[in-house]
Amino acid sequence: MALTRMFARVGSSLHSLSRCRTQALSPVIPARVRTGGNRRWQHTAPQSTSCSWQLRDDCFELNYGGLVMHLDYVWLRDHCRSASCYNSKTNQRNLDTGNVELTIRPVKTRVDEESLFLTWPDGHVTRYGLAWLMENSYEGQRQRAMQPRILWNSEIYSSAKVPSASWDRFMSCSQELKSFLNSFLLYGIAFVDNVPATLEATELVTQRVSIIRETMYGRVWNFTSDFSRGDTAYTKLALDRHTDTSYFQEPCGIQVFHCLRHEGTGGRTLLVDGFYAAEKVLQQTPEHFELLARVPIKHEYIENMSDHSNHMIGIGPVLNVYPWNNEVYMIRYNNYDRAVINTIPHDVVQRWYVAHRQLTTELRKPENELWVKLKPGKVLFIDNWRVLHGRESFTGLRQLCGCYLTRDDVLNTARSLGLQA
Repeated sequence: MALTRMFARVGSSLHSLSRCRTQALSPVIPARVRTGGNRRWQHTAPQSTSCSWQLRDDCFELNYGGLVMHLDYVWLRDHCRSASCYNSKTNQRNLDTGNVELTIRPVKTRVDEESLFLTWPDGHVTRYGLAWLMENSYEGQRQRAMQPRILWNSEIYSSAKVPSASWDRFMSCSQELKSFLNSFLLYGIAFVDNVPATLEATELVTQRVSIIRETMYGRVWNFTSDFSRGDTAYTKLALDRHTDTSYFQEPCGIQVFHCLRHEGTGGRTLLVDGFYAAEKVLQQTPEHFELLARVPIKHEYIENMSDHSNHMIGIGPVLNVYPWNNEVYMIRYNNYDRAVINTIPHDVVQRWYVAHRQLTTELRKPENELWVKLKPGKVLFIDNWRVLHGRESFTGLRQLCGCYLTRDDVLNTARSLGLQA
């Protein structure tokens, strides 16, 4: 319904109606999900600069730049950025939300070309920039991606010719680190070349990015195919695509691999963009996507070795999405460690298997597989919440080292360098 027609039908609920024209608009950063060379923009910055508003019984309705926003009155009081309500030095709220009347409404409202002014019953005045409201409203957030990304298959990634970082510059130059992290955020994988083939150098290059996350596997692991742990990874067998630590309540965010030595054949690393496969499921069968994002299942790790005894259980859906914009932020996929399915009622189990099979089919398509031969000096960083990894079987001695990184700190580093993450 056009906004003008809606206004005409509003009766007693319409307390105030106004229109304004703005001379300039700071556009909201659009949500970007790009597939290959064809950029698919989910949302674009509005072209219109018109503004209209009304005080409704339950919210303040603002139409600005072509976006209609519904702003709750308590929300508008709670998010006031005045000096008494918000500490701009610490970026923390001073206002005690528990003391805000839940029935609060402004006694005076004014909108000019760039700002909204609200006067509250106690005389306090709140000012909001219209562009700020546009960016931070629920409707605005629905049009944004938390993290821009490029979805890829083998051809798309290979054609992009994403450069690797160089060890020397990576360790000393912030711009090289920023470029590396930008590639990592867009594709979910990134490489650093010419790293000394030692455990110490591998630890240094990872700490340049984030804090190492210690697990029951240790802080930095260094292993061969000696089956020293109760995990198929400690063998020479091929490994199908999977995400690691799916049996953690919060799976490790980033995984690092560095092949220090390989005296044999085989052992290539397999990489698959889980978000690319999930997007295909969403496009082809939305109800399958919804089921995989809604139904929680268990993953389990049981280890009974002479020196190690562990029992880990992680619970969550295969696809994790932000509910306000349906953006996938984590895939939890590991057929090795998936536990007994006992969290799904019998009338849903068959549909879940059909949905899971569709996702598996996408993940296993040869055109979606990127194969990489890890050699001494090439360190691979993997977004374990997005990119699945595996390997082909191998012969001979193969020594691999690596670790997990805390996801929050990787994103923190990226944001501190000015990247959206």
